Amino acid sequence: MKKLCYSLSLTVLLGCTSLTKESNATTISTTIQKPNVIIIYADDLGYGDVGFAGAKGVSTPHIDYLSKNGLTFMDGHCSSATCTPSRFSLLTGNHAFRKNARVLPGDAPLLIDTSATTLASIFQDKGYTTGVIGKWHLGLGDGHLDWNKTISPGPKEIGFEYSFLIPATGDRVPCVYVENGDIYNADPKDPIKVNYKRNAFGVKSGLDNPELLTLEWAHGHNQSIVNGISRIGYMQGGESALWKDENMADTLTDKATQFIEKNTNQPFFLYFAFHDIHVPRVPHPRFVGKSKMGSRGDAIAQMDWCVGQIIEKLRTLDLLENTLIVFSSDNGPILDDGYKDKASELVGFHAPSGPFSGTKYSTFEGGTRVPFIFYWDKHIQPAVSNALVSQVDFLASFASLIGYDMKDDNSVIDSKNYLNAFLGKEKTAREYLIEESYTLAIRHKQWKFIEGVKKIPSWIEEEKGINPGLSLKDQLFQLDQDSSESMNVIEHYPEIAASLKAELQNIQKANKQSKAQ
Repeated sequence: MKKLCYSLSLTVLLGCTSLTKESNATTISTTIQKPNVIIIYADDLGYGDVGFAGAKGVSTPHIDYLSKNGLTFMDGHCSSATCTPSRFSLLTGNHAFRKNARVLPGDAPLLIDTSATTLASIFQDKGYTTGVIGKWHLGLGDGHLDWNKTISPGPKEIGFEYSFLIPATGDRVPCVYVENGDIYNADPKDPIKVNYKRNAFGVKSGLDNPELLTLEWAHGHNQSIVNGISRIGYMQGGESALWKDENMADTLTDKATQFIEKNTNQPFFLYFAFHDIHVPRVPHPRFVGKSKMGSRGDAIAQMDWCVGQIIEKLRTLDLLENTLIVFSSDNGPILDDGYKDKASELVGFHAPSGPFSGTKYSTFEGGTRVPFIFYWDKHIQPAVSNALVSQVDFLASFASLIGYDMKDDNSVIDSKNYLNAFLGKEKTAREYLIEESYTLAIRHKQWKFIEGVKKIPSWIEEEKGINPGLSLKDQLFQLDQDSSESMNVIEHYPEIAASLKAELQNIQKANKQSKAQ
């Protein structure tokens, strides 16, 4: 291995800085060289959408490589069944309900408080170069956004030195990249205007001009047409800056590998957030037909290729042994999500959520139980873990890894240090875990309690064809006997339900002073 591995070394006390009574970590001291850290974050990728979990009709050899040679968590979760809340939790170490975080429009202000500790800021504090590349969807600016000026606040103000972003999602305007706060390839003579309320610019739309579409919309995605695809929201201008959907994976991966090359001689943290396999699914022509599931499957194959490019770049630069790679997803899978791309018709025997019920937008397990891999060559031994783990704990765990002291940090409420579990040193992690999707659910061992709601949003089932897993009454499931969550057993185990409900209420009441969980 190169001597680029930074003579700087850390004495890592694995588990010794736990902030919660949940952790039963023993203190294990080991000296390691300061590792690079890359979080590869897929979009809408389900538990069963990858080869090692039984995917049918598509191959994912590069993700399977990480699994085979790393630590694969079978009970690993994002924090929410939708994207913005999960991304908020991953970066802040706080559950999204504390900020009332929901899926944001494309012109929303920055959701994360610039004074808060973030995953990026702790790495920056410890001398890492930090970068975010890909889908953002956490808001930009202060609520008075002018796309033709340098945008602030944004990633820079929460700890990312370099950023190259899809500002919101691929199906929302503006359909441009933002690099370090400025529109990429912008032409000052062709200013960008965005409106999410009405077609104030008289631009062509999917609703009024379906003959211009190369991909037919199904519901909601019928406003401005960009690259033959109608989006959510209206935009005018910025012709030189508009992305080509079919080139997006190449563009983002090129930026990621360039970031790695540029920082070969210093430790770096990279948050690489894919667009795939979010809609609109328009893979590059070289991936078309690579699966048996149409564009959704082809987008999975493309996403896997992107993973392979990162692995190969690290290998070429002799950095693989000194780089910790995390691979996961922001929420569970979805087939039909606004465009008629035949995802449902072509899915065949493939089970996107694996053996679980629920998808994106659902409080059932498939909404938050996602692919979850930690790979670190020669430091993490290949294994499968049944530990209950959450992305909300990345912040505190990585803080422990790099020696960042969170003892007096009151901006982080929910993140706990489970570094031992993430490195395969311990077989257990969380005692209680929160899952969020239009209500809150709490996991404890084989038990899952879902809090009742006052009203069930009808659009989830009507537009998406999804069972949201919601009920007007509380629900209790025993997952070791009922992985599909088809039998509500709350009447048989009222004491367990009452105990979990009380614990859930305690977590909801936790504040910056108590950090109780």
